[in-house]
Amino acid sequence: MKYFFSLLLIFPVLCFGQKDLPDVSLKTLNGQSINVQDYATNGKITVFSFWATWCIPCQKELDNLAELYPDWQEDYNVEVVAVSTDDARTIANVKARANTNGWPFEVLLDSNEDLKRALNFQAIPHTIVVNQEGQIAYTHSGYVEGDEYELEDAIKEMVTVEETPELIKEEDDPKGKKKKGKKKN
Repeated sequence: MKYFFSLLLIFPVLCFGQKDLPDVSLKTLNGQSINVQDYATNGKITVFSFWATWCIPCQKELDNLAELYPDWQEDYNVEVVAVSTDDARTIANVKARANTNGWPFEVLLDSNEDLKRALNFQAIPHTIVVNQEGQIAYTHSGYVEGDEYELEDAIKEMVTVEETPELIKEEDDPKGKKKKGKKKN
């Protein structure tokens, strides 16, 4: 059953291939420009959660991630980045919302939806996870209570893949002798 669940987590990536983060610069709440590709080179698993101030499910997801975030940092070396897609009319509310909710993670502004467009998705909330090698390894659209635990399972799988060398299964050679398993490099 464990292997079946692992395949379900990895299947979308195998079907659609792993994709690198696009070369897009966004602003922080303090006005500093950051290229999102910088997150691909930090050696951490990075969760990008796309949200807006008018999106109640987005805020609920970020509130729940904020509760789990300290443990995730310690257990999995995870970084969470909240990417606001608020436009010019509502962008002034982003900093206040993030501060009011006490989110302990970086908040970036994608007010022109450049990153959203480059990643080719439409609706929020939308979550993208970048693995330790800087590749997009998991995506999820929408949010219902408990999705954060599905996200944690995907993160655990990435940590397990990174830390555990695979073994080649024993196979019969053409002469009927067993070959011993070897570690893959």
